[in-house]
Amino acid sequence: MASSRDRQRKLARAKLDRQLARRAARARRRRRIQAGVGAAVVLALVVVGSAWALGAFDEDPKENTAAEDVCLWTPQDATANTSLKDAGTPATKGLPTAGTRPMTITTNQGGPVTVELDLASAPCAGASMAHLASRSFFDNTKCHEITAEGALRCGDPSGTGLGGPTYSFYDENVPVQPEASPSASPAPDQPPAYPKGTVAMMANPPGANGSQFLVFFKDYSPAKPAYPVIGKVTGGLDVITKIGALPTVDNGSGAKVKPKTDVVIQSLTVGEPTTAAATTPASGAPPASPSAG
Repeated sequence: MASSRDRQRKLARAKLDRQLARRAARARRRRRIQAGVGAAVVLALVVVGSAWALGAFDEDPKENTAAEDVCLWTPQDATANTSLKDAGTPATKGLPTAGTRPMTITTNQGGPVTVELDLASAPCAGASMAHLASRSFFDNTKCHEITAEGALRCGDPSGTGLGGPTYSFYDENVPVQPEASPSASPAPDQPPAYPKGTVAMMANPPGANGSQFLVFFKDYSPAKPAYPVIGKVTGGLDVITKIGALPTVDNGSGAKVKPKTDVVIQSLTVGEPTTAAATTPASGAPPASPSAG
């Protein structure tokens, strides 16, 4: 008959064997889990790589076709201002924001006057001018003012300086003049804020741009520029200069700024956008500025 000590050894041995068996089972289970996880990771990497190669992580086609808002058009109340003319509202999405757009103005004083609208700096002004031109908004309207700043003011069908479309839009490209020291005189080589041939919006009230625009026939450098630049004359600047020399009369408010001879826009058209390199200005246009470097 086995002694008590022998039975204790056998029990201890059996307990150790069970512990070793459990440890071995846990180790095998861990290895199976790790192997499964590794295989899953490899499979996932293969799937992700294949999906990436096939363009699954590219932008959603629906997002590509859904253009973002470019411009905000603020409605204006035509009942409060009867000088406004309803011509609908331009699009807000899918508007060109690069390149240029040609604009052509024919007046009873000669022409054509060609303008290059700057879509990169003033995309909303370009979109608005194109929209209004497509509805003959400017045709057979008068340029009602020759400003003291040296610009021809046009684009108001009412000829009052209060007219425009039934929407407005914010300033986009107002020149920034460097602040001069009180003790220093202005630099002689400082270019004008509005060089001769500049086309800019004329908002009434300021900041609420509509259809009125300025074509400068003289250089103009105010201390605080306020007119958003939308483009430049590329041909026919001599016509604008000739108009600027016309005598003026009182416009009814005490300001002697109305052309004595009617200046009528017979037609104003806007062509398709282009991203082509700038061409040589036509006769009568200001020379292009030399590029840096």
